[in-house]
Amino acid sequence: MLTAETVKHQARLFGADAVAIGNIERWEGAPIQQDPRQIMPEARSVIAMAFRVMRGSLRGIEEGTFFSNYSAMGYGGLTYLYIPLTVINLAKFIEDHGYEAIPYGHQSDWRAIDHHGERRPNFSVPVAPGRAAPDVAVHLRIAAYLAGLGEIGWSKMLLTPQFGPRQRIGIVITEAALEPDPILKPGTICNCCLACVRECPAGAIPARRSVKVTLAGYEVEWADIDVDRCALCFTGAEIKTQEDGCPDYTEPVNGQRRQPGWWSPFVKKPRNLYNSGQAICGARGCTRACMIALESRGAVGNRFEQPFRRRLPWRVAVSYTHLTLPTIYSV
Repeated sequence: MLTAETVKHQARLFGADAVAIGNIERWEGAPIQQDPRQIMPEARSVIAMAFRVMRGSLRGIEEGTFFSNYSAMGYGGLTYLYIPLTVINLAKFIEDHGYEAIPYGHQSDWRAIDHHGERRPNFSVPVAPGRAAPDVAVHLRIAAYLAGLGEIGWSKMLLTPQFGPRQRIGIVITEAALEPDPILKPGTICNCCLACVRECPAGAIPARRSVKVTLAGYEVEWADIDVDRCALCFTGAEIKTQEDGCPDYTEPVNGQRRQPGWWSPFVKKPRNLYNSGQAICGARGCTRACMIALESRGAVGNRFEQPFRRRLPWRVAVSYTHLTLPTIYSV
């Protein structure tokens, strides 16, 4: 017999670090392009799984000496290798019990919406009136929240009781009706300490401007993230601020595309890893600062013998007087 407990047990055996289940009724009112019922109209449950990012994978970026491990093992390796294996095997387990299941994973490269959530122009059209355009992109953090896996913090990162912000998410959508887990009340983990705001090297997380949505009867709020700044900082574009206060953190290439400036830790932009980018910033605000704050107040279950930050982290020393390579230093 297929039950919520047997499904969660198998998910952990297949590699998930944490798992929770939400019933499909919690998705009522979802935007059509992000509604799992557009993919599987008979869906009854969404199973959300957390796959931890090793704290050790953040070590090399914290020290400024080993950037590729977080990008490969803590980011792309989970997205394109480890999570697909787990969700595929869990979907097989569910289908072996007679219920259809979709191994959604963490891939949405064909999504019909952009990173602002708007329809991409001239990209795809619905196959019939009233249907979503291909492809639907389920909002994985919202899926995890609606399953009771964690809450969405001020940084818009999913925060779980086990790992805080240190995980990526995979989901399985199924027509099996499984007992749902309770939703975490907003504020259970995140206390809006704003460490993420202070430490984000892109200045992409505002302290006051926010987005508010109602999810399964709860009002959920997070910072209105500047996703364009975030995307550029992700590839190494440390912000430098001009005298007028406007950010100038990239240099034009051929008058169009922009890339990290000379103040990046790298003379030459590294290649992408697992189609995920470099993550040169190492999620300094949204992950590392948040993790340090949560660990300092004992708010996460995954605990360590030593604190993560054991010396001052590296920063880029930007010089405005001469165009030489930057000095990497600690502050």
